[in-house]
Amino acid sequence: MTSMNISLPESLRQYVESQVECGDWGTPGEYIRELVRQDRERRLAAVEDLLREGLSSPPFELSAEEVRARGLIAVLRDKVDQR
Repeated sequence: MTSMNISLPESLRQYVESQVECGDWGTPGEYIRELVRQDRERRLAAVEDLLREGLSSPPFELSAEEVRARGLIAVLRDKVDQR
């Protein structure tokens, strides 16, 4: 394990400490680690939802010429906006 120092405004420091006092965490570090884990899980779930949505959407054709001329991201944005 490695450490990371963070600076918090006094109001957030007090909030973290109050959560530790009345919560399931023994230290502020445990509380922060849990928040980071929850954020990571939430973001991964959002990506999985987008992937499922993409898999269930109708396919579309991408022309290699259009991708070369405009770039993949621009072409994909247009295709998605057309839906």
